[in-house]
This record gives sequence, structure tokens and C-alpha cells, in this order.
Amino acid sequence: GQGFSLQQPQDKVSVSAGQMLNLTCSLSGAGPLGPVRWLKGWGSGNETVYDQRSSVPHVTRVVAESSTDFSILIGDVQPEDAGTYYCVKFQKSVDGEEVFRRGKGTEVSVRAKPTPPVISGPDGRAEPKQSVPFTCTSGGFFPADIDVEWFKNKAPVLAQQTQIDPGRTKSSYNVSSTAMVTLQENDVRSELVCKVRHSTLTVPLVGTYRLSKALRVPPKVHVDADPPRPIEVNKTVNFTCYVKGFYPGDVAVTWLENGMEMNVENISRLEETSWGLFDLKSLMKVKATEE
Repeated sequence: GQGFSLQQPQDKVSVSAGQMLNLTCSLSGAGPLGPVRWLKGWGSGNETVYDQRSSVPHVTRVVAESSTDFSILIGDVQPEDAGTYYCVKFQKSVDGEEVFRRGKGTEVSVRAKPTPPVISGPDGRAEPKQSVPFTCTSGGFFPADIDVEWFKNKAPVLAQQTQIDPGRTKSSYNVSSTAMVTLQENDVRSELVCKVRHSTLTVPLVGTYRLSKALRVPPKVHVDADPPRPIEVNKTVNFTCYVKGFYPGDVAVTWLENGMEMNVENISRLEETSWGLFDLKSLMKVKATEE
């Protein structure tokens, strides 16, 4: 085995999740009897990725049956496939097998496929002038250099906190960013945007949230009478209840006379304002009796 050499030329390889990984290894010269294997990791925790004598799913030889080229292809790479891979020549011994030569190792990093950002808002609706937290989450990044920006109707919003944590497999990273937004009456048509930038992305990932889902605007209510001056007995008075500037539009109007509910004959219709709020008019005709 003095003229034997094992060449593993790749120091570092970076590949995107879902793509194919090519690991190069070649032998030259005469070596002892024994198999060639690819191991992920070194020491007690190593894992056999390729073995001449048995097939492993998703792993194929670049040059099948070659006795000198032991380069392999690993298909559909996932973030958990990141690690250091060694091409190893074993020799038969009295105890079974022992390492004869090993390559210097190829460090593989996997650029995970990030998930689209999702913005979550409050559990319930909030009224204007209330400050409400919103959270933008996204995952599957590698490496961990992740940048998050917030916008409300194209105007920048300051993030309160951005946290980057290892994912479930510890070979990708998740990001969670929180921003506080003070709601306004005219936010029914406003949009909150979360932009996530990363070195693997040519354009940022974008999440959106319509603030109408988090907004509750109470109505302003007043009643007018026609005619407004005192009238004669048995004449009819028209009362109009104006319910103005509310959101959302599910509203119920009830008329009471001395605490007793009255029958309303006219059907009230919602009208939408230019801001997206709602107005409503309810008409009640009352015959003036002495009592």
C-alpha cells in the first residue's frame, strides 16, 4: 500500500435544499483488500452514507463499478444532511476491518428553502389609538444572517424584537420578529408588510396582514326628530337614529319606548364610507298620543 493514495479534494460544498450533492473521491495505486465507504461525521457518532456492499436510498455512484472513482451523488438534499463527509478506505484485519486511509473531509452546508413569512395579529379586535403587537415568523434559513423589515402602507415600522433560533434539525434557522402598531380609525384599508431578506434570496420574502382584521371602531350615535318642535296629538313624528363611522359592519339597532322594545318596520341598510367604515340610518315613526 505504499503507492496508494486517496484524494478527497473538496474542502467545502454548499448546496440548496432539494438539489443533488456531488462528493468527489478518487483512489490511485495498489491498496489492501477492503471496502471503500463514505461516512458522515467521524468518531462514535458517524453514519455510513455509502457502502460498496449495500445500497443506501438517494445515494448513487457517479461512475458505477469503478475501482478508482468513488465519487457519489446524494439526491434531494435536506437541511439535516449538513455535516462533514469522509471518504474512507478500509483494510481487512484479524478483528474484521480497520481504517487504512481517509480523506481530509468535505464540509457540506445546505441552504434551506425558507418558508413564506406569516404575520399573526391579536386574538381579539382593538380600538383606535390602542398599540397592538404583530408577529412575523419564517423558517428554513441557512446561514443565520436574516434581516426583517416592517412597513405600514409603505412607511417603515420599527421592530421591537427580532429573534433568530435554530430549527428543529439545528441545520437551519427560524426568525420571529415583533412590531407594535398603533391603530387608527382610517386603518380599515391599511396593510402591514413584513419583508425578510437573506443571502440565499434574490428578492425578499413578503408577508402581509390587513389591519381590518384587528380593528374595531365603535359607532357614534345620535337621534333626530322631525318635526323637532312640539306637535299636536295624533300627529306622526319621524325619529332617525344615525349610527356613524363603525367597523366591522355587523351592528344591531333596537328602538325602546320607556324601556320596552318597539317594532321597527323599515329595513336599515349599511353605507360604506371612503375610509371603509360603515354608516347606518334607522327610521322610527311614532304617533303622538296624550300619554
